[in-house]
Amino acid sequence: MTVGQYRRIDLGLFAAIMAVFETLLVTAATKWFPNEPYTVSVVPAVTTIVMMRWGPWAGVHAVLGGIVFCAASGARLPHYAVYGAGNLLALAALAPLRHATPEGVRSSAFRSMLLALAVPLLMQAGRAAVSMLLGTPAALAAGFFATDVITLLFTVVLIWIARRMDGVFEEQRHYLLRIHSQEENEERGGFYER
Repeated sequence: MTVGQYRRIDLGLFAAIMAVFETLLVTAATKWFPNEPYTVSVVPAVTTIVMMRWGPWAGVHAVLGGIVFCAASGARLPHYAVYGAGNLLALAALAPLRHATPEGVRSSAFRSMLLALAVPLLMQAGRAAVSMLLGTPAALAAGFFATDVITLLFTVVLIWIARRMDGVFEEQRHYLLRIHSQEENEERGGFYER
């Protein structure tokens, strides 16, 4: 299997996981807590993981996550633009990721948690900016930050767990090379034992 084929499968699996869990979370939240203004979303967590794994390909998951959230919550057409386009601001988190290197971020709990905070905060800022472009007053647009506090905490917890799982919160080319190297070492060891 080529890296491109592996990437397509990996991105597809993460998109499917995100779509299913996002739909379930939104449906459950609106059913169980209909009068609460807070939202819970897996989109920032999945986007952060994909960002670590494949870099800018995370933009696909950011947009798709916004669309799934809107579809599951029965949003009106302008909300699709707010969530879909607004979530793309999360890609700004790639700049520090390139500076520190993905491996440097993964190996540091502090840097991992900063990334886990940056992605949802950037998504919220992007949504606020797009909604203001569509005519929403700034005071109302600021509500994106208040309603997503639980999502922010949820993202930090999920990234904390993901970084402890081998290969999940890791740049995938690095991961594939590491696994290949381990397999070669095992084969050499097995050969010399004969």
